[in-house]
Amino acid sequence: MTFPYQFLAFCVISLAVLMQFNHVLNEPYMDEPFHIPQAQAYCKGNFYTWDPKLTTPPGLYIWSLFLHYASSLDCSDSFLRLTVTIFLLCLPNAIDRLINVHRHAEPSLWWSPSSESIVISTFPIAWFFGFLYYTEIPSLLFVSYTVVAAMSGRNWLAALIGLLSCTFRQTNIVWTLYAYAAGQLLRLKARQRRNSKESKLRKFYDPPALSASFGDLPKVIASAFRILPDVIVPFIPYAGTLAVFAAFVIWNGGIVLGDKSNHIPVLHIPQMYYFISFCTALGWPVLISARGGVLRLAKSNGKCRRILITLLLCGLMSLSVRFNTIHHPFLLSDNRHYTFYVWRRIYMYRPIVPYAFVPVYLACFWAWFSRAGRDQTLLQTLILPIFCLPVLLPTPLLEPRYFLIPYILLRVQVRVPKWALTAEALWYAFVNVVTVGVFLYKPREGVGRFMW
Repeated sequence: MTFPYQFLAFCVISLAVLMQFNHVLNEPYMDEPFHIPQAQAYCKGNFYTWDPKLTTPPGLYIWSLFLHYASSLDCSDSFLRLTVTIFLLCLPNAIDRLINVHRHAEPSLWWSPSSESIVISTFPIAWFFGFLYYTEIPSLLFVSYTVVAAMSGRNWLAALIGLLSCTFRQTNIVWTLYAYAAGQLLRLKARQRRNSKESKLRKFYDPPALSASFGDLPKVIASAFRILPDVIVPFIPYAGTLAVFAAFVIWNGGIVLGDKSNHIPVLHIPQMYYFISFCTALGWPVLISARGGVLRLAKSNGKCRRILITLLLCGLMSLSVRFNTIHHPFLLSDNRHYTFYVWRRIYMYRPIVPYAFVPVYLACFWAWFSRAGRDQTLLQTLILPIFCLPVLLPTPLLEPRYFLIPYILLRVQVRVPKWALTAEALWYAFVNVVTVGVFLYKPREGVGRFMW
C-alpha cells in the first residue's frame, strides 16, 4: 500500500490556507454576514429565527450544528469556516469515485484518491470557496455522491443524497434528475452490450458523438420513447425526492427562500455562453489535451460543412445577445468581483463587442463537444448541456459560482494525458495563488477585498 503523500499535502495546504483566512479575516465578509449569524443562532438553539435575506435552505447550518454538538466547540467564524473546509477535504474522494464510475474502473482507497481527483479538487472556484462559510463545496460534494450512487445503480441511495443536496441549494434538484438520467443511460448501454440479440423494438439508439449527425437526433428521440418502460421503475425513488421538493415549493410559495425581489427567475440565454467561456478560460489545459491539441480543435471547428447552419446559429445567438442580455444591478454595482471588470471593461467596451464574441462562443461549444465526445456517445455528451439549461437559463446574475457543479461534471468525463494533468495542476495553482493572495493581502481602502 502506497502512502498517500499527495492527499496528505492537499490536506495540510488546505488547513494552512484556512488558518490564513481566519487570521486575516477577523470578521464575516461578503455573504458570510448573512450565513454566519444564522448558523450561530442555530448553535444557540434558536431555530425560529430566519434572516429574510437568505435564499438557500439551512443544510449548511444544520451540518455546522451537528459538528458543534460533536466537538463542543463554539460556533465562531473560524469554526464555521472549518466546517466547510472539511467538505473540501472530502472532495477528492468524491471526485475520484465520479471519475471512475464514468470510466468503469475501481475507485482508489478513500484515504488515497488519485492525482487527477486531487487536481480537480483544486479547481479555482472550488478551492477559494472552500475557506469561506458558503454553500458551494457541500453542495458540490453531495451532488457528486448523488451522481456516483445513481451511476452505480443504487437509486434509492442516490435519491436520498440528492434530497440532502437540495438542503444546500435548491437547484440541486436538477442535478439529482441528471444523476438519474446519467445512471439509466449507463445501465441501458451496459445491458445492450451484454445482450446483442435484444429486440429492435427495445433497442436504444445512441451513436458515437463524433460520428453523429443532425439526422441522428430524431432516431435517438424515437428510441428514447421505446425504452420508457425500462426506466420507469428506477425512477420511483427520484419521484419521492421530487414530491418532497414540490411540497417545499408549494409551502414556500416559490423556489427561493428569501430576498425574492432580487432573485426573480428570468430567461437568460446568454448565461450558457458565459458558462462555455468560463469552461474554456479555466479549463483550457483539458480542452487542448486531445491528440493534436489546438490544431486538431481548429480543424474540427473548420470542418463545419453546413456553413449555412453555422451562420444561422450565429444569427440566432446574436438575437439572443440583443434581446436577452441582462445587466444585473448586482453585477453593475459591486466592484469587489472579477465579473464587474470583465463586464465593464470588456463586454461593455463597445456596443459591437457582445456580438463579436458570438463566433467565439460557438467555437467553444463545438470544441468542448468534440473533446468530451471523443470517448462517449451522443447522449452521454449532450445530457449535461441539456440539464444545464434549467439551472442556468433562469439565472439573471453572471456569477462564476453557478458554473462550478456543471464544470466539474463536464471535467470528469474527459480523459487527459499526464502532461495535460500537470499543466492543469500548474494552471490551477497559479490562479489560486493569485486570487487567494489578492483577496487576503491586497484589500482596497474603502472598497473591500477582491474575490470571485
